Amino acid sequence: MNRNPHVNTSVRRALIAALGVLSLAAAAVSVTLPANASVPPPPSGWTQVFADDFNGPAGSGINTANWQYTTGTSYPGGPGGFGTGEVETMTSSADNVSLDGSGNLRITPQRDGAGNWTSGRIESVRSDFEPAAGGKLHVEARLQMPNVTGAAAKGYWPAFWMLGAPYRGNWWNWPGIGELDIMENVQGINNVWATMHCGTSPGGPCNEKSGIGGQKVCPGATCQAGFHTYAVEWDKSTAVQEMRFYVDGVNYHTVRQNQVDATTWTNATNHGYFIILNVAMGGEFPAALGGGPDGATEPGHPLVVDYVQVLQSGGGGGGTPTDPPTTPPPSGNRDAYSTIQAESADQQSGLTTETTTDTGGGQDLTTAANGDWAVYKGVDFGSSPAKQFTARVASGAPGGVSGLVEVRVDSRTNAPAGSFALAGTGGWQTWKDLPANIGAVTGKHDVYLTFTSGQPADFVNINSFKFGH
Repeated sequence: MNRNPHVNTSVRRALIAALGVLSLAAAAVSVTLPANASVPPPPSGWTQVFADDFNGPAGSGINTANWQYTTGTSYPGGPGGFGTGEVETMTSSADNVSLDGSGNLRITPQRDGAGNWTSGRIESVRSDFEPAAGGKLHVEARLQMPNVTGAAAKGYWPAFWMLGAPYRGNWWNWPGIGELDIMENVQGINNVWATMHCGTSPGGPCNEKSGIGGQKVCPGATCQAGFHTYAVEWDKSTAVQEMRFYVDGVNYHTVRQNQVDATTWTNATNHGYFIILNVAMGGEFPAALGGGPDGATEPGHPLVVDYVQVLQSGGGGGGTPTDPPTTPPPSGNRDAYSTIQAESADQQSGLTTETTTDTGGGQDLTTAANGDWAVYKGVDFGSSPAKQFTARVASGAPGGVSGLVEVRVDSRTNAPAGSFALAGTGGWQTWKDLPANIGAVTGKHDVYLTFTSGQPADFVNINSFKFGH
């Protein structure tokens, strides 16, 4: 679970910005299924290596051949509150973790008369889930988030996620050993967040404690009102490895190997992972979107899990990749004087992509707010100095919200080479070309776009940019 997710967006923008590129996962099919659907058979070319359908009598516990309970407020000797600041005590009580007799697992937060919260957290016994060399791994659950919204949902934090196996028994090597948040939700918002954590904290190549994240509104029924499938696909079959995140078969977030340095990626992926299902109460993520739990929070709303399955495809031979990367890796040889699409960033923090209505279509980078950034590697300015920067931007920020779009060279902590100020343009898809003078730049450099504001709200979308003499 995100240790301190970078959630600086308003609820409205967080939901709208989640709309992204639609593509179908190779091993996921978006269909309407009953509340107690059976685990679907593997698609052609895939093999099931783990599954639990959570069948059993109502009130019974988990299958301990597959799962183990995690209890208390921390791992033995590990950081308190499981490192997230959550306030509940995890138990193995049927009040918190049990089967419902209809083919589902229910993880239910409860509050006693003194105001103390309990909940449940289970982990797979196995910690060896990883793709074979040259293969793919698909980890999926069909579940319904706690069906509670508004003030009654304050502090709820359900999650379906994975941690690198070396975490077991150490408890202090996060985030270097890797974390894959397949589904996270807070405060009963109709939104799913997905994140990969890696590197060092705070900061580091993966922008911790935020991680490299994406988000999306649940398609069809809300996350709380209906069942959805949530999945991650770890792909070693391509030249550039990928972690692809899905909801109902829609790939809405991808983390690529070339977004971080080789050591960081290796440290996060040269081992297996174990699976976790839990509902936390309070902690850093809920705190970023209003806090809680408080007196208005209602106990007793479960995370309902229909099934969990793990599929594997290919591998073993290390032969020719069967699928090309979803997006070709950046060349690292960009022309400063040609249009650079904002969504082609090699790495970014706090931003997401959305379909744009601007001329030419495509995507833009959205939810830019104070502290966010994007980097574009290998921008070639040549021998004649560039002295101007022009960006195509849009803003529907309300009155009183404004900020700076800044250009920095080689490091996001270097002083800006130039910047322009921006308030509202009349809408989040009302585009304008805004120029800025920059200090003379020659040669090849990594270019950082950074966003600075005195307010926490989003203030700009960016579609493209280029430089001039």
